Amino acid sequence: MSLTVLGAGTPYPRPDNACSGYLLRTEENAVWVDAGPGSLANLQRHVSPDQLTAIWISHLHADHFADLASAYYALAFSELRPQRRIPVYGPVGWGGRLEAFLTNSQVAAMSAVFDEHELHDGHQIDLGDLSLTSRAVHHGGIPAFGLRAEHNGRVLAYSGDTGPCAALDELATGADVLLCEADSDDPTEVHCTPEDAGGAARRGGAKRLLITHVGPAMTPEAAAERAAKVFGGRTAAVSDNDLYELR
Repeated sequence: MSLTVLGAGTPYPRPDNACSGYLLRTEENAVWVDAGPGSLANLQRHVSPDQLTAIWISHLHADHFADLASAYYALAFSELRPQRRIPVYGPVGWGGRLEAFLTNSQVAAMSAVFDEHELHDGHQIDLGDLSLTSRAVHHGGIPAFGLRAEHNGRVLAYSGDTGPCAALDELATGADVLLCEADSDDPTEVHCTPEDAGGAARRGGAKRLLITHVGPAMTPEAAAERAAKVFGGRTAAVSDNDLYELR
């Protein structure tokens, strides 16, 4: 299983710094995890959108979701029209949110390219050689999910956006990699601080911690350094188009 970073920025995309987006690949699968602004362009460096096995959305804030509209345009109105509908897994109401953004003449075409599924806590998706399990996390009262991806005994845990919570610790348990946001400089119930990310990795016994979604009050490097002091293990801040192999 490999993880390619398509974007790690927030709250808006900058040159060479798209918002949240990741590509999970196995021999059989290519899954786009979160669709923040700018991540679709980076996705195309690695896989054509019509070749995606599935799309998984953690929550409906624009910096994790907005490029799904761009993907719809790419798949519905270009040479990238897929041979079969691409399953999209997201929080309750994601389809209606996207339809509300699109014009009335285009809404009917959405179902021609996307197969709509809604997540719940403990939702499990079997994609052959890849399994995805969603856990509800705490993010300001809106439906939000973290992800645990498993392939051939390897585990990638992804926080989504969340404050410290038991579900985050459970996602991190025994993970080969914990990909965790560190948006907040100071403690909050809505986002993790670097120390929160490091604590979750330590409590869960993760082998490696990757810091992402760092807020504008810090540099990613400073956030990774702070997280490492709490975690005590391998820690790094991710950047666009970084590739990590879980072997």
